[in-house]
Amino acid sequence: MTKPNILIFMVDQLNGTLFPDGPAEWLHAPNLKKLAAQSVRFKNSYTASPLCAPGRASFMSGQLPHRTRVYDNAAEFCSDIPTYAHHLRRAGYQTCLSGKMHFVGPDQMHGLEERLTTDIYPADFGWTPDYRKPGERIDWWYHNMGSVTGAGVAEISNQMEYDDEVAYNAIRKVYDLARGHDERPWCLTVSFTHPHDPYVARKKYWDLYEGCEHLLPEIPAMDYDDHDPHAKRIFDANDWRNFDITEEDIQKSRRAYFANISYLDDKIGEVMEALENTNQEAIILFLSDHGDMLGERGLWFKMCFYEGSARVPIMMKLPDVDPTLISEPVSNIDITPTLCDIAGISMDEVLPWTDGESLLPYARGAKRDTPVAMEYAAEASYAPLVSLRQGDWKYNRCALDPDQLFNLSDDPHELNNLADDPAYKDVLEGFSKQADERWNLDLYDAAVRESQARRWVVYEALRNGDYYPWDYQPLQKASERYMRNHMDLNVVESNQRFPRD
Repeated sequence: MTKPNILIFMVDQLNGTLFPDGPAEWLHAPNLKKLAAQSVRFKNSYTASPLCAPGRASFMSGQLPHRTRVYDNAAEFCSDIPTYAHHLRRAGYQTCLSGKMHFVGPDQMHGLEERLTTDIYPADFGWTPDYRKPGERIDWWYHNMGSVTGAGVAEISNQMEYDDEVAYNAIRKVYDLARGHDERPWCLTVSFTHPHDPYVARKKYWDLYEGCEHLLPEIPAMDYDDHDPHAKRIFDANDWRNFDITEEDIQKSRRAYFANISYLDDKIGEVMEALENTNQEAIILFLSDHGDMLGERGLWFKMCFYEGSARVPIMMKLPDVDPTLISEPVSNIDITPTLCDIAGISMDEVLPWTDGESLLPYARGAKRDTPVAMEYAAEASYAPLVSLRQGDWKYNRCALDPDQLFNLSDDPHELNNLADDPAYKDVLEGFSKQADERWNLDLYDAAVRESQARRWVVYEALRNGDYYPWDYQPLQKASERYMRNHMDLNVVESNQRFPRD
């Protein structure tokens, strides 16, 4: 079997409800719309955990956070957990990442042979929540509503600088792969940090959404007391009482968010253009780590199981599968088994500890009879939360809160909790039984608390005295680039040209 090249585009905090069948019609995203027309689109796809590091560790490994132990944005991703990069590399692939993956800990590769950029977030334990102190805000790194009140236009920002670099390095790598110096199949992951807040966009993209009809959420802000207990914890963690959020703030934030989708569309288009110009064939995958509430119900960012936060886009361009729209609920945790299936790689050795499953049968029309599972045990939680999504239903459980049961077909905005409705007693009991079989929340809570306590000790110790950071430092061998005196100029010029005469 010839193993196909694989190009993965990952973006950060992209709300999947904006991708009901590829990008919504009103989004200015021509490159993503072109990709959607060539792809299998998964309408109801979800994150494994609605936060960056745990969602990404699950995406890379096919394991839920209770297995990876990446509970939050400062939990170590252990080096003995196989990722899709390990599986593919073991099977003969060259594996490369340009951009963000939010690895925490001293292993900053996780099966990748090459990383082209550093990460945008810290690799140490400094962002560790603390269940021993419920309600305490860790002000210097917790989200606050300043991202909303500070929304607007800028020509450069911390995140734009990063994603400009991600795209530049990815394009260079695509051209380098075309030169054919390495005959192995390749997997290149290009991972951007937009449209993650802060909600700041370049004017050329901002101007695309002048007069946009979608600048206000469908469900306006609710009174604090009308929210469920976890939503209240999110409001408190986001320091909402110290901000006065106006309608103009909401419109500017959403406008900048949409503008940054268009910015990403340009960057992704540049990478795909390089692929096309070099006549390289590749399976193309587009997805996000989690979503963004974008002001729905008054909530922003992620950290919950509501659709805006938990639902993500997934699109796959496959050579032997016709473009189509799949409504079966799936997860980004299914990506690693899917990539192995595509490349003909067995996961049998680790399959008993894998939570995801290949999406290829569903892309070809099979019906799913297993639920999609989600977990959350990071900031704004005081105990782990878990969720099951199956058919029309979503079931949420937390030891601290009443159960939630939503019928997403009848109630897409999740406004009517049916958990206490006698008419749905059997549905509730069915999901409750599945949750009991899958999770022991007492043990889960104990594991999270143990992890947090250990990390606080280690972090404070390592910040005393000499400090050796874990942040990834990209290696550039200047003596092997361009022209040097140990090289033959004629060979250099010939080898680095594509196409060659």
